[in-house]
Amino acid sequence: MPDNKENQKTKEQLKQIAALSGIAIQMGITIYLFVLLGKWLDEKFGDSTSKTFLIIFTLIGVAISLYAVLKQIKKLNP
Repeated sequence: MPDNKENQKTKEQLKQIAALSGIAIQMGITIYLFVLLGKWLDEKFGDSTSKTFLIIFTLIGVAISLYAVLKQIKKLNP
């Protein structure tokens, strides 16, 4: 019987590790996509030296990804 509890605990830990690594990947992709959007908007609407859209959209991407991370961490720790 103790082996079953240890096995269950190990499985639960692996699920949490997988969820946390997925969160990190999601955060990176979100920020990266917003950086690309900011660069594209700078090229399209800004002058050649302006990085206004890049800065704004990078910050928006960080804020959105942090919100999503906090929301998912709450799900992991009920």
